[in-house]
Amino acid sequence: MVSIEATAAFLKELETVSYYAKDEKQAVLSKATYLEHLSSLNITEPPHAVRKTAIICTIGPKCNTVETLACMIRNGMNVARLNFSHGDHSYHAMTIKNIREAAKVVKHENIVAIALDTKGPEIRTGMIMNSSTAEVELVKGKSIRLTTDPSFENTGNAVNLYVDYKNITNVLAPGKIIYIDDGLISLVVDEVGSDFVICTIENGGMLGSKKGVNLPGTSVDLPPVSEKDIADLLFGVEQGVDMIFASFIRNGSAVCKIREILGEKGKNIKIISKIENQEGVLNADEIIKASDGIMVARGDLGIEIPAEKVFLAQKLLIAKCNEAGKPVICATQMLESMISKPRPTRAETSDVANAVLDGADCVMLSGETAKGSYPIETIKIMHYICKEAEAAVYHSKFFEEILKRVKKPTSHVETIGVAAVSAAKSSLASAIVLCTTTGNTAAMISKFKPSVPIIAVTKNPQTARQLWLYRGVFPIYYSESEKLPDWTKDVDLRIREGINFGKEKGFIDTGDNIVVVTGWTSGAGKTNTLRLIIAD
Repeated sequence: MVSIEATAAFLKELETVSYYAKDEKQAVLSKATYLEHLSSLNITEPPHAVRKTAIICTIGPKCNTVETLACMIRNGMNVARLNFSHGDHSYHAMTIKNIREAAKVVKHENIVAIALDTKGPEIRTGMIMNSSTAEVELVKGKSIRLTTDPSFENTGNAVNLYVDYKNITNVLAPGKIIYIDDGLISLVVDEVGSDFVICTIENGGMLGSKKGVNLPGTSVDLPPVSEKDIADLLFGVEQGVDMIFASFIRNGSAVCKIREILGEKGKNIKIISKIENQEGVLNADEIIKASDGIMVARGDLGIEIPAEKVFLAQKLLIAKCNEAGKPVICATQMLESMISKPRPTRAETSDVANAVLDGADCVMLSGETAKGSYPIETIKIMHYICKEAEAAVYHSKFFEEILKRVKKPTSHVETIGVAAVSAAKSSLASAIVLCTTTGNTAAMISKFKPSVPIIAVTKNPQTARQLWLYRGVFPIYYSESEKLPDWTKDVDLRIREGINFGKEKGFIDTGDNIVVVTGWTSGAGKTNTLRLIIAD
């Protein structure tokens, strides 16, 4: 067993000890400053042997067959995202079945998580001229009347346009901006009436039916979940999904409402709150506290706040999650051009890399895989970018800064996390291998972003799938059904399974130091023992 005091010597050694990433096949001196670290980067060095940042892929018509899904898993997909803004329950049930079938044909990588992304509460326009395909041109400089009068719901035109948010007249004021259709059309409010808002068209264009409406900088009182969301969440519980990506979360109470809906049967489902408006950013602390993780949803966020502010929100939210030890996903338009092209732009590759350098645990593909022409190629490109970026992360400084923010006295799991990362660096270990029931120990070690992989062996299949949310964690589902009477022997077999996985992946060799984290007895919450062993 270890204590926080026992790690003090390790921390002192960090200032002088050289450490290396095993897969780079050479020692790399830990630089004293971030500037020194950056100036020592070498573009000719090979990347890490394994990728630590998880890849989330949105599943759509272009990639929902068993064969394509299996190929996506082999090439790096860790979490399959189902977008419930599209498709009915029968379609999503079929897709879930296909994902699970595809996972069966792949070995260690068959631990694939399934995420349900809710449509969320939203504001939309009505129909244009009683047709789902009709369009009307909104001309710059002209006036248009937005109304909540239901008599206009299906008869929208360039003069009168229905919106389905009844309280819009109470939250808007002259001078406010309204965006329609992902910001392609913008209006400026001139006058607010009892059931209408008169606007000047600032940026015009062709407008179709049922388009999304954004009110940037305006606090709205939409319900945290819609009736559709409730039905979808209950469907997800029945289907056994691993995580919920909850759309348009504005405050912590919205997360609590979703937990209430998931109920006892869905209590172990992770809730990842999507922050995609100014209110969500301003309430980030309470949302992070109430959630299991956060998604920086840059699509709507880039409409709700000025585009030039999105990178600030990204860095802010990732930093807050890193400090809290909550996983964070960076999403939207990461490799957007690959929807139709086989290679990304230089700006896109830098965007993905910088998300990794910022501290994102996962990166997400949306239309690139859901409807793109090159889903497999896109995953491969993202895989390679992440590996290169991870090799440039300044692990020592990150560890020191996170450690300074840890409140004393530490919990036993946090103490173990600090000690494991310190021991790995000081001993030049090739990996940290642990046994876990709930995944809490693996998550805590991941918080300190060690430079070596964290191999988490668990007998709980859902825990294994959910651990993809954490940077550097490689979950292994230990499916051995026979429970050995000797608990110590059983633990040793699980640790052996983890070491063998590391050998297969090429980052553990015979003779390497390995940090092992286990409990002193069986059961959840018992992890308190750290050992340093040599791989044989």
